Amino acid sequence: MDAAADQPRAADVGPATAHLIETIMHAKPHPEQGFRAALGILRLAKSYGGVRIEAACLRGLDIGASTYGSIASILKNGLDKAFHADAEPTNEPIRHGNIRGRGYYH
Repeated sequence: MDAAADQPRAADVGPATAHLIETIMHAKPHPEQGFRAALGILRLAKSYGGVRIEAACLRGLDIGASTYGSIASILKNGLDKAFHADAEPTNEPIRHGNIRGRGYYH
C-alpha cells in the first residue's frame, strides 16, 4: 500500500495549501526534492485537521515561510488560530473635527 494514498490531496485541504505545495515544488531544482516536504505538510492534517493546516499555510504564505518546519512550528505554537489575512479595515475611518490624522504630524 502506498504511503501517499492515506494523505489528502493539497487541493482537497484548501487553496492556500495547494499554493504552498506549488511554491515548495517550484523552489527546488527538481520537484522530487519537494515531495517529502509536501507529503509531510499533508501528513500534519491527521494531527491538526484540514482547517488548521489551511490556516497555517495561509499564514506561511503571508510571511514567506514555505518549509515543512515553519508550517509545523506555526501549528505547534497555535499561530494559525490568531492569523487574520484581512489587513483591510471593513469600516470607514472615523471622521471628526477633533481627530488630527496623519497629516497633522508631518
